[in-house]
Amino acid sequence: MKNSNLSTLISRALFLFFLAAISVRSFGAPKQQYYEIRIYHVYGGQEGKVDTFLKEVYLPALHRAGISKVGVCKPLDTDTESGKLIFLFIPYKTSEQYMMLTEVLEKDQVFREAGKSFQDAPFNEPPYIRYESILLKAFLNMPEPYFPEYTNPVAERVYELRSYESATEAKAIKKIEMFNQGGEINIFTSLKFNAVFYGEVVAGSTKPNLMYMTTFTDMKSREEHWKAFGKTEEWGRLSALEEYKNTVSSITRYLLHPTDYSDF
Repeated sequence: MKNSNLSTLISRALFLFFLAAISVRSFGAPKQQYYEIRIYHVYGGQEGKVDTFLKEVYLPALHRAGISKVGVCKPLDTDTESGKLIFLFIPYKTSEQYMMLTEVLEKDQVFREAGKSFQDAPFNEPPYIRYESILLKAFLNMPEPYFPEYTNPVAERVYELRSYESATEAKAIKKIEMFNQGGEINIFTSLKFNAVFYGEVVAGSTKPNLMYMTTFTDMKSREEHWKAFGKTEEWGRLSALEEYKNTVSSITRYLLHPTDYSDF
């Protein structure tokens, strides 16, 4: 009888422990946020129009909508033949916040009035050529963005945005696993790459792919960090694992600097 009671107590204890573990996992950990990367393609005088709109109208409206940190960056080197790019990084706490943003801005009278000349520009005087919009879901091991704080001039800072494309969905899943369970994020963290985010592309033109952004005080710091990364024993071990080979088929890299009106 005593053994039976002891077994019952042990079973109940294990069950309660299991429930507690589920609660911590479900409610204790931060939820994975969503990010939008918007890329404006501009040419000539369009760059100034987009800068003015973002600085004076759009970012203040996003702040009023509860999005306090918005990044705006431009490439270090620009191909004058194909035009210029302006990168906008918008973090959302939930997918619903992303879906509702247009409706929220439509109800913002200040935004509507201040942005009218930009939003309703004549068809033969467009303020930009086109813009891309990429939606991402944050990685499990970094569910929220990190916003670096630097004191040196913005023109010196280097923010590196990378897109890793995979040949198949299965290969993309393995590459994301390499970052999370495999420990690639841990290597970046230990070397102080100051990553803003790591995310799986939910909607974009080059799926399946992931994207992430690391930040540095200047180009010299960037080169030193990547050199150190390639020499780490952990990266050597991780990259040699058979299960993670050929998980990336193409890499696109953008070297950027933040604008003087960017929030980080």
